Amino acid sequence: KGVKAFQRFHPSLLLQICSCAFYEYLEKVFRQGDIGTSWYAVLSGSLDVKVSETANHQDAVTICTLGIGTAFGESILDNTPRHATIVSRETSELLRIEQREFKSLWEKYRQCMAGLLAPPYGAMESGSNNDRLADKDSLGSNTLSLMNKSLNKVQSEKLQRGGKVMRNAILSRAPHMIRDRKYHLKTYRQCCVGTELVDWLVQQSTCVHTRSHAVGMWQALLEEGVLNHVDQELGFQDKYLFYRFLDDEEEDTPLPSEEEKRESEEELPETILFLAQIGPDALLRMILRKPPGQRTGDDLEIIYDELLHIKALSHLSNTVSLIPPLQHWTHVKLSLLLPVFNQGEEGTSWYIIQKGSVNVVIYGKGVVCTLHEGDDFGKLALVTDSARAASIVLREDNCHFLRVDKEDFNRILRDVEANTVRLKEHEQAVLVLEKSPRASTLGNIKYTVMSGTPEKILDHFLETMRMDTHHADPDDFVLMHCVFMPNSQFCQLLMAQYPFSPSDSLLFHSQERLEYAVTSKRRVLNLALRWSAVHTHHLQEEQAALTFLEELYGSVSSDSRILRALKDFVPDLEKVVKLQYQKVLLREFSNGDERLAQKQPIRNCDEILLKVYCSDHTYTTIRVAVAATGREVTSAVADKLASNDDLLLVHLSSAGEKQMLKPNDVSVFSTLSINGRMFACPRDQLNALTPLPDQEGPSAGSMSSFELMSSKDLAYQMTLYDWELFSCVHEHELLYHTFGRQSFRRTTANLDLFLRRFNQVQLWVVTEVCLCGQLSKRVQLLKKFIKIAAHCREFKNLNSFFAIIMGMSNPAVSRLTQTWEKLPSKFKKFYAEFESMMDPSRNHRAYRLTVTKIEPPIIPFMPLLLKDMTFSHEGNKTFIDNMVNFEKMRMIANTIRAVRHCRSQPFNPEVCQPNKNHAEVRGYVRKLCVIDNQRTLTTLSYRLEPRRT
Repeated sequence: KGVKAFQRFHPSLLLQICSCAFYEYLEKVFRQGDIGTSWYAVLSGSLDVKVSETANHQDAVTICTLGIGTAFGESILDNTPRHATIVSRETSELLRIEQREFKSLWEKYRQCMAGLLAPPYGAMESGSNNDRLADKDSLGSNTLSLMNKSLNKVQSEKLQRGGKVMRNAILSRAPHMIRDRKYHLKTYRQCCVGTELVDWLVQQSTCVHTRSHAVGMWQALLEEGVLNHVDQELGFQDKYLFYRFLDDEEEDTPLPSEEEKRESEEELPETILFLAQIGPDALLRMILRKPPGQRTGDDLEIIYDELLHIKALSHLSNTVSLIPPLQHWTHVKLSLLLPVFNQGEEGTSWYIIQKGSVNVVIYGKGVVCTLHEGDDFGKLALVTDSARAASIVLREDNCHFLRVDKEDFNRILRDVEANTVRLKEHEQAVLVLEKSPRASTLGNIKYTVMSGTPEKILDHFLETMRMDTHHADPDDFVLMHCVFMPNSQFCQLLMAQYPFSPSDSLLFHSQERLEYAVTSKRRVLNLALRWSAVHTHHLQEEQAALTFLEELYGSVSSDSRILRALKDFVPDLEKVVKLQYQKVLLREFSNGDERLAQKQPIRNCDEILLKVYCSDHTYTTIRVAVAATGREVTSAVADKLASNDDLLLVHLSSAGEKQMLKPNDVSVFSTLSINGRMFACPRDQLNALTPLPDQEGPSAGSMSSFELMSSKDLAYQMTLYDWELFSCVHEHELLYHTFGRQSFRRTTANLDLFLRRFNQVQLWVVTEVCLCGQLSKRVQLLKKFIKIAAHCREFKNLNSFFAIIMGMSNPAVSRLTQTWEKLPSKFKKFYAEFESMMDPSRNHRAYRLTVTKIEPPIIPFMPLLLKDMTFSHEGNKTFIDNMVNFEKMRMIANTIRAVRHCRSQPFNPEVCQPNKNHAEVRGYVRKLCVIDNQRTLTTLSYRLEPRRT
């Protein structure tokens, strides 16, 4: 009973094991290929599992290690040869059961022992798909309950304590919730109602995002046994059902003392934060335990939302519905590693890692890579109907997976194919449509564009567009077409869709034909206005676009004299045409210092004054276009210096790192880091380049300047400035950043400045802390930054909020233990709550849930949005069979639409009335001086608090 693996065995099973088992110590237990005679369990020590592709033990590769409580030798159940060689790594004690007795125990206690055995007899059973599924289903709710209770010791202790804290807090704040209740003439002692528990928890903290989030938090306590349903049901429900805390199970349980209540009140925020982090996982486990046919619509919606947070699924098509067949199971293995499936076996399922990690092992090569949370494996064998190409081995206990079995996987593919329509020309597919799962409001079948040629996709949208409703797909097309079709081609195709003149129609065509022509014209004009609204000032840089707008305006002006239905479009088109003729602006951009004037969007056609330094630290100022390439900049410098040398363009950081800029790099000025400088020099002077003195950053902190400024004023002015920068970012800059601006020859200067601002605020926090030599002042600084972060969140400025918190978690700051120890507990709790929003698990679920609760205007955490776009781009091909993969365009457009949503409402400057010194605060936050050399910051940090011996 002292071996943890046996603790859950029925006493009668343990007694029978005691009567038939032997004690063994063997240096080598058995070799691969031998016919087994016994089953073993490890009582102490550890053993290596070695596998050879050639069955020669000399070239065997270690694939995993077995620790205390693990078992092996299950092949005796069907008399198959041993799959591996087992060798002891140290003095190991084994418990051995011979084949006849083991088969007898297995038949009688199969369900109980399955969790201890390795595949193919334990939790990962092989054989036919039907047999395996039947065995899994036969595990029953009791085994699943045991699985879910196999959490690590620390988390289990925190849950036990968390249950006490929640109970004491309820007795302190709402004692009426825990009382005797009667239902159907039966009395239930000291119970709570599910709906009341959810109501109470939602009111306690902003960490609890929704009622379903609260359900998951109570479910985590229920799984641990701290909270129980009166009829021992395994799932917590937001209904009039009775639940009882573990402390109330016994009669006459004393109420918590005043001291216990006080301690619970202090611990409550931290407890709620902890439960908020693990609650969604518990809710998902509860839902996925249900057979697919028993999942409700709300269940499917929760699963779908969670799947969007899984890396392996984040770039998949929304039309591929993986939700119904998904099942959930947990490997409860007490060894360090146990195989999930073996190389060469038949592929039966696709797996996604929800929690934990696995090693990928190939015979003869050993561990080739490690997969972590959000990664998937096993799909290739299903798609190609081939054997597993590698073995998968658990790296840790308590790994959770999502599984799609082969039958369901193939059904999904069949359903997708059955709902797909392909339009062909000359035997070549030119448009692929998929039947939408929801019918239109008129009851007609709707089709979604999956892929096609640009011409056919545009034709389809114009034919199906309705003027009385808004369609996202045409918007996605006008937003994304620059990826696969230039503006000149788009204009040409759109103009070709504008029908004949009305005078011809009156002479030669019927009234029905005329009405069709008017409808077609209105559709083209509607799409053209959407296109111009998306591209805005970018159109003035292309002559083809200007010509198209002028021709279209002229045609509509002429047609509207006869066709009254077109008159509404004339003023709108006139505004668009006039908007495109604006002056080119000249901007100064020497070293990236932001000017105090309100920011205006940087356009591709604007010009800049750029400082370029020489190796002797002298500089020259050149005038170039914003989108100037590296070649154009070096040419301008050479002309200015009257130099005949072949010059290299170099970005030199404050740490002395040199980055050679390529001749074809576009908009090179915007690539500069915060304290970086642009150098031009001959190749033989490259090694002699050294940073300028002012690149080192400040030598003293500015706390004396901003400590007297209100934290709210600082946050407000930071938000005002961030909003200006964010408003300047054109949607297409996100596309250029994702697909590579070189291929578009377009600048991403506005986006680069906004991203650089994030880095600047982050480094500002680190710089100020590391330049503060007095311990008490550093503590005040941390408090100040936490207050500023709180106000930034209040102003919905998530960009600066995250920058500040990430600055505080920088190693140069987080290692200052003496400083953090002096921070009051209230501020530590605030910081812990803020830091939890940065949790990257489940594809940054905590942040995404927070954003869904905020109304615009919002300044988002831009790096995460760019990461989403990059995942969608790199995980999907742009062209499929020479057709545009419009599903990919739609996914990327959805992310850009999220940016559009953040800016859908104007920022209200009156949200905070500025104080008298608002000009001083404004000037300070717009010209933050920072050290951007991490090595320097780390050195300063160790001077403040040397490493403890």
